[in-house]
Amino acid sequence: MKILVIGSGGREHALVWKISRDSRRPDIFCAPGNPGTAQLATNVPIAAEDIPALVAWAKQHRPDLTIVGPEAPLCAGIVDALNAEGLRAFGPTKAAAQMEGSKAFAKEVMLAAKVPTAKVKIYTRMEDFMGDLFEVPEMQSFPMVIKANGLAAGKGVVIAEDYRIALSVACEMLELGDFGEAGKTILVEEFLEGEEASILALVDGEHIAFLPSSQDHKRVFDNDEGPNTGGMGAYSPAPVVTDEMWPLIRAKIYEPVLRELKRRGIIYKGLLYAGLMMTKDGPKVIEFNARFGDPETQVVLPRVENDLIPLFEACIDGTLDQYQIKISPDAACTVVMAAPGYPGDYKKGLKITMEGACPHAPLMVFHAGTKMENGALVTSGGRVLSVTATGATMQEAVKNAYAGVAKIHFDGAHFRKDIARRAFNGARVFNPCATKKG
Repeated sequence: MKILVIGSGGREHALVWKISRDSRRPDIFCAPGNPGTAQLATNVPIAAEDIPALVAWAKQHRPDLTIVGPEAPLCAGIVDALNAEGLRAFGPTKAAAQMEGSKAFAKEVMLAAKVPTAKVKIYTRMEDFMGDLFEVPEMQSFPMVIKANGLAAGKGVVIAEDYRIALSVACEMLELGDFGEAGKTILVEEFLEGEEASILALVDGEHIAFLPSSQDHKRVFDNDEGPNTGGMGAYSPAPVVTDEMWPLIRAKIYEPVLRELKRRGIIYKGLLYAGLMMTKDGPKVIEFNARFGDPETQVVLPRVENDLIPLFEACIDGTLDQYQIKISPDAACTVVMAAPGYPGDYKKGLKITMEGACPHAPLMVFHAGTKMENGALVTSGGRVLSVTATGATMQEAVKNAYAGVAKIHFDGAHFRKDIARRAFNGARVFNPCATKKG
């Protein structure tokens, strides 16, 4: 069996790693891949956004299944292009991927489906935003959340603490064009308080199969300080997602969204990721993503005991109800090692050394921003490596992950030292049984 994985980050390395363990022992190709995927697959030197070249390669080599990692090719319609050539691909179509590609569209779907989410106003002109900011009472509550409508590599969300920041961010997006096309439309949302959780679900158009819960750490510094990043670490499971919560997430969030999309003529197949805020009133959707999260994938997949390929095929065939996800009781933790300066300007070409294997196995080092240069492994991106470990308890998983981090060196390496801290701090958990009925 021949599998093509599209992408070059830690998420794609984790997908390749997991698929390489499938009982069918497939031949794996990764486009463009990275030095980590090269250890398990054949890298193909085609960029993930180069859809014509990827389709041409797939037409020639006929993979049995193509798995699309990043959001950009999904939103550009790579699944549609592959399907048009009679090739099977795991991931939503271009129309379905709007759930991530357009936050305004996703919000429209949520509101129509009566899915719990933050209140929102949408703007395309700076003068309209300024007028409301100073004249509409509900727009004068801080902090407020300002989001670029389109894809912004995980950096298009800013929490504005006051008028000055709100005006500055809106100007950068709407007037200065700092976010390009993604920022020509902005969403201004109410600030939701609570604990965040990442819910990844396989979807076949009708049926839903949940993967283990996880929690991402977006801020660059400890104690959730500093600017947002693409993710500085994650852990699974997230204690805030209790056993009683899953039926609620299915009935109040996923099923209504799939029904509303179907009503619009859109059949969603692939991975649907809901970023949730567990508020005092229950879970509310912050955003949807149309693909596996990064770095959540690095902690979710090690806990899934099933082969992945049959599950992905079931999503395509509409037979997901025939499978049950088997989840390991072990916990998992991943710590992202980033280049100095990230998420701002950062250095590249820093030599990476790894001092042997971590003594606290199992340990997985997923490459994200690395490349080979003159025979040496060097940094090539902001998020360089995801150091992932499992353990019988969360404490053990965290200990194992940081033991792995201690074995890896490059100049100025930055990583948070408090990944999974909320799992130990008695996070406030929403109890659905405590809410009023009616």
